[in-house]
This record gives sequence, C-alpha cells and structure tokens, in this order.
Amino acid sequence: MNTLRLILRMLRRDWRAGELTVLGLALMVAVASLTSVGFLTDRISQALIQESHQLLGGDLLLTSDHPLREAVRQEAVRRGLRMTDSISFPSMASSGAQEAMTSQLAEIKAVAAGYPLRGTLRKAPAPNTADAETRAIPERGTVWLDERLADALHVQPGTAIRIGTRDLRFAAVLTQEPDRAMSIFGMAPHLLMHIDDLAATGLIQPASRVTFRLHLAGDPQQIADFTHWVQAHLERGERLEDMRNARPEVRAILDRAQRFLRLAALLAVVLAAVAVGFAADRYMRRHLDGCAVMRCLGARQSQIVLIHGGEFMLFGLLATLAGCIAGYAAQWGLQGMLAGLFFESLPSPSWQPWAHGLLVGMALVAGFALPPLLRLRAVPTLRVLRREWASSEPLSLGTYAFGCLMLAGLMLWVAGEVQLGAVIITGFAVALGLYTLLARALLFAVGRLSITSALHRRTQRSGLRLGLANLRRHTAASILQAAALGLGLTALLLLSVGRQGLVDSWRSKMPADAPNQFIINIQPEQQQPLREFFRSKGLPTPKLEPMIRGRLVAINDQPVTPESFPDENARHLVDREFNLSWTATLPPGNEIVAGRWHGAGHAPSASAEAEYSVEQGLAETLHLGLGDRLVYEIAGERLTGRITSLRKLEWDSLRVNFFVVTQPTILDRFPGSFITSFHLPVQHADFINELVRSFPNLTVIDVAALMSQLQSMLDQIARAVQAVFGFALLAGLVVLYAALQASSDERRYELALLRALGARHRQLREALLTEFAMLGAIAGLLAGCGSTAISWALARFVFHLDYQPDAILLPLGLFAGAIGIALVGWLGTAGTLHRPALEHLRGG
Repeated sequence: MNTLRLILRMLRRDWRAGELTVLGLALMVAVASLTSVGFLTDRISQALIQESHQLLGGDLLLTSDHPLREAVRQEAVRRGLRMTDSISFPSMASSGAQEAMTSQLAEIKAVAAGYPLRGTLRKAPAPNTADAETRAIPERGTVWLDERLADALHVQPGTAIRIGTRDLRFAAVLTQEPDRAMSIFGMAPHLLMHIDDLAATGLIQPASRVTFRLHLAGDPQQIADFTHWVQAHLERGERLEDMRNARPEVRAILDRAQRFLRLAALLAVVLAAVAVGFAADRYMRRHLDGCAVMRCLGARQSQIVLIHGGEFMLFGLLATLAGCIAGYAAQWGLQGMLAGLFFESLPSPSWQPWAHGLLVGMALVAGFALPPLLRLRAVPTLRVLRREWASSEPLSLGTYAFGCLMLAGLMLWVAGEVQLGAVIITGFAVALGLYTLLARALLFAVGRLSITSALHRRTQRSGLRLGLANLRRHTAASILQAAALGLGLTALLLLSVGRQGLVDSWRSKMPADAPNQFIINIQPEQQQPLREFFRSKGLPTPKLEPMIRGRLVAINDQPVTPESFPDENARHLVDREFNLSWTATLPPGNEIVAGRWHGAGHAPSASAEAEYSVEQGLAETLHLGLGDRLVYEIAGERLTGRITSLRKLEWDSLRVNFFVVTQPTILDRFPGSFITSFHLPVQHADFINELVRSFPNLTVIDVAALMSQLQSMLDQIARAVQAVFGFALLAGLVVLYAALQASSDERRYELALLRALGARHRQLREALLTEFAMLGAIAGLLAGCGSTAISWALARFVFHLDYQPDAILLPLGLFAGAIGIALVGWLGTAGTLHRPALEHLRGG
C-alpha cells in the first residue's frame, strides 16, 4: 500500500511538472494510429457477418460461370431445401424513341420467384420518393431500375426500357438488393428483371459473360449436410459461399485495405517507440537526485524500480486508453473518406480493437520506457554529495533488445504472415539504416562547412555558426531526429506528389486517340453489318477480334485444378475461363520474347495440333514454358496444343489483348463471338445510342467512365492512407520534441552560459533557428530523395512506366522540412531565452 501511494503521488507530481507529456503524446499517437484503422475494419467485418445471410440472398449460395447441373437441384430438393435462381451479366439498357435513344451500360440481374430467400428487396414508386420493403419481384414484362440508371436514361415509371431485343416497362425504383456484386461491372447501375423475360431479350449468346447463382435456404443441419455433399461434387467454375466466406470480393478488398492501412499506421508506432525511449531517458536523468536521496533513506534497488516502473505502467495505461478513445474518434473521419466503398451504416465496434490498442501501448511502455528506468538501480548514495554517477555511461544494448523484439512481434502481428512480416521488418530496418547513414553524411558535410575559414570569418559574430556547431555537438540526437522525421515526410510526399506523378506518367503514356470504348458479344453474322455501320457514321472501321471461351484442364497431360497451385493469382486464373483468340499476324503492341510466332509458313489444317502463343506474365504465373502441352475444354470438347512462343503485351494501350492466341482455322468448329475496341471522339457522343439501337445484343463498355470511377475509388483510399500517414508525421514531430526535451537541460545550460559570456538575444535566436531549420532541411532532403527513389522503383518494376520524377519533390521536401521543423523547434525552446541565465547556471 505504501508503494502504491508513492506511485500515485509521484505520478501526480510528475504530471503537474510536465515530465510525462512527451511519453503520453507518443503513446497516444501510436495507439490512435492503429486503433483508428482497427475500429473501422472491425466494424466492416461485423457488418459482413451480420448481413451475411442478406449478402448471399439465402443461407448458401452456389455460383457458376455455366448453367448449374440438374443433379445439384435434385439433391437440394431431396434434402428439403428451398431454392431460387438469379442470373447476372453486363449489358446495355436503352430508352427513348429511335431517333433520340439513350443507352447506358448496366448490371442486369434476372431473378426467379422466391428471390431473395434471405434479406429483403426495397423499392420506391418513383425516383426520390419513400421506399418500402417488398417480398415480390418484377412481374413479367417489367423491370426495376436503381436511381442511377433511371437518372442516366432520363426515365420515369411507365417508360419502356429496351433490354436486348425486348421492351420492358419501368415499374419501380430499386433501392436495395441483398447480394449486389462488387466486380468491375458491379460499379455500373443496376436493373432487376424477371428470369422468364431473359430468353426473349436474346442477350445470352455463346461467349457471353454470365454468372449463374443458386440461392438455398433451410435448417442449419440441412444446410450443413448439403454443404458437405456439394463440396465433394463441385466442378470447375463453381464456387460455394456461406456465412463464413460471404462476399469474398468484399473481404479481399477489406483485407488488402486493412493490411495497407495498418502498415501505414505501423510507421507511426515505430517513430513513437523512438519518442518513448527519448522521454524515458530524460525522465531517468532528471530523477537521479531523487533516487539517490531515496537510497540514503533506506530504499532498496527493487523498490526504486518498482515505484518508477509502476508509475510508468500506470501512466502508460491511462495514455493508451486516451489513444484508444482518440482512435475511435479518428475512425469516423476514415469512414467518411471511404464512404460508399463498403456499407452506408456500420455496427458498433467490438472489444478487439480496444484490446489491440492496449496491447500496443503497454508493449511500447514495457519495451522502450522501462529499460532506461532499470538504470536507476545503479544510482549510488554518494551522488547526494558528489555527482559522480556516470551519466554518460553507455546504455547496454541488451536493455533495448527486448523492446526491439516486441516491436518486431508487433510488425508480424500487423502483417498477418511470417513472410510478409519479415519483408516489412527488413524494409523498415534498411530504410532506417539508409536514412541514418545519409543523415550522418549530411551532418558531417554541414559541420565541415561551419568550420571553413571563409564561412568562419563571415559568421564569427553571428548565430549561424553557433547553430551549426550545436548540430555537430549533438550528432547522435540530430541523426536520429533527421532519420525519424525523414521517414514520416517520405510517406506524405509519396502519397501526395509522388502518387500524382505516377498517375500523370500513366496517363501520358496513352496516346490521345487510345481506345475508350469496348464492344463485346458481337456475333459472327454481325461482323459485316457492324463494319458498314461504322463507315456510315464516318468512323474508322475497327478490327474485330475473334474470341472463344475455354477452360484450361491439363498441362503436360497432368490434370489442372486450382489446388494445383499455391499462388492465389494462379488459382484464380486456372479456375476461370480463358478468352482464346486466333490470328496469323502478330497483333500491334505484341512482342515475341521467346520461341517463334505460329503465323510463319502456310496455314494449318483444321486437324493439325494447335500452336499456342502465351502472354509472358501468364506463363510465369502458371510456370509454363516453351514446348509445354496445354489442353483446353471448349463447349464440351477438348483442344490440345503446344506453346510455341511467349509474348510481351502493352496492357495499358487499351487495345484488345489475349492471354492465349493460336493459328487460324484451329478454332473454326467452336462457337464464338467477336470483340473490338475503338476511340470515340467527343463530337460523336450519340454514336453509342445509335449503335445499341441497331444492334441491341451488343454490350458497350465505356472505359473512360469506368476508369473515372476507379480513379474516384483510388482517391478515396489514398486520402484515408494519407490521413493514417499523418499520424506518422505527427509521431515524427513528437520524436523531435522528445529529442529536444531530452537535451533541453543541456541546451538551457549552454544558452545561459553563452548569455553570461556576452551573447546577444539576437545571436541566440539565430542559432536556434539555424539549428532547427538545418535539421529540418536534412530531414526534408532525405524525404525528397526517398520519395523520388520509391516512386521510380514503383514505376519501373511494378507499373512498368517511363517515369520522370517530379522536380518539385526535392525542393518541396527541403522547404517543408526546414520551415515546419524550425517552427516546432522554436516553439519548444523560445521560452528559454526569456528566463534569467543565473537560474539555469545554478541548476547545473
């Protein structure tokens, strides 16, 4: 009880004296950065779990890229399950008279009676009116449009909507559907129709991109038994979803966003750990006299450690709780930045983010605050009379080894996997090491400048020389501050100027006449009429590329399944259907990097073995090489061939490209369609409406509109990430403040001594501003170089762009670092100049 009273008394006294301010700030920033991300992702995860039934439209969802087998339906009926169907695909919706038709790409969903089995549909009688739940689906001959589609088509209920070759009446506004997809076409407006009207539209053709869904519902035991049965009978292209893996595309986006945001937050944790170490070291040095007195009064070493350690742990707990509250408040801002990407409303967070925040805060205290306090055990009683305790005694690296191990453990926990965690730890260590070496070199160069004779003569009586000398005298602290601040500034420069530079480089790579429209679902008999239509409108005739959909079933006579590959991308590629094409001439933008192009020589007969030209990236992902034997299943038949060449493609050209191309006549016996891309000038804006009016079955994809939507999504995510990196910058400023406080006593004594020796107020002010501005300039220069190098590496090795780093990065980093850090440093030390010099000299 006496020890507890001492802990509380010292905590109250040190808090009033401001001894624990920096420690509290560092812990709050670190915990708030992680918990703000944790709270948001936890709420989204809970929303997925709570709405899993609605997200599936049932208790179980079986999706497929082909019509589902009758045997599956019969087994579901035998087990007493309720079921209903839905079919989704992208297509054009049109409205208006022939001369003034308006068309819009939409996500079409055809549903059967009973949909949805779980969750509800909501509809409104007209746009911008109150909606209500409904258990009905659109009647035959009618459709429901969401408000986006109604606005795009400029229609009101009662208007005829053309879907393919069928006119359907707009009967209601769709305001909610439970299982809306989040694919690239899921961003398009939505239309709901009756499944019995689908055949009359003529939209389902060979090679059409269609997703078939079977929704099932029943008792938990019935669902479990059927799940066990169907998992053993799943075929290629079929996937089973339940409450645990509902909406895998949403979970994939969430996992990636959560990991990236948490890694950004981890930078703040690393910097905060440095600040905690600074604050604890200063606390230890300022309490040496008190510990010596306590030793004289009979206190044991264990008691001293227990009292001060208990004070830090109790204060750390309070600061961590404050950081959790700050993180809870900050996550509302992040939710606003990501509004519309996941859910409109989210449930309250669980206890887990609070527990994670407490774990992070207490780990920082235990790993970086307690080690300096352990040195208090060695304070001799003789210090009361003679200050001979070795304040300059080197700190044992072993005392911080535990903290570094805990920090590495935090990185592994945030990363979620050992391999990625090891890369992150290595990356942080290398970045910090490089920044430390560069900061040391720059400080050495600054020190050499300050002692050159010419500069010495010009600045002998000014504060400039004093400021540069201070940097040289406090080299270790200056290096650490510059490296820490450089990391924070690098992140912000990379996400602002660097990111925009990458986007501009990508845009500049595309020519002004790059294709901005794609047409799919072109039937063989429509080739010549479509060419003539383009010519009649004064547009260049596009090249129509043949396309047949096939599934890879064997490599070198070995059956292929998604489970054959450990890589997630490879599993996804193998599970989907490939778009195969044929041509005798090498397409533009294609370059043979290995083997020979199959177009050389005479045209093969239909019975000859196929020769495949495979895209280089696909070959690397699936571990394919020249001479490998591939077997594709197309419309129930198998096509065998060998890889005779590998191609490198310009994917960002927006031309039609294919992973696999073979020679002509080989695929003639299989049903297929055609695809093309073309550039539509702005002055021909009505062309799409006329095209869809003449060819109702075609699907036109406005690439520019989709890219605009993707850019909007990326901007939202980038703003959220920048906000999280703002914590890192704040942590860097806390590091600066902590380092200033750690050397504040020595700095006050030096300033007081200079004033006693005749230094003027102006000289000392110049010295302080010079020191802080130079420190900030070094950190900004490091940030400018680092962000430039990272941007170049991303462009060169990830995005394959000819990137020219933005010339503003270096001056911007230099200017922002110098001005910002000079301001913060001046605010922290300016008060020293206005206090009597004798007060500091007497205090030592």
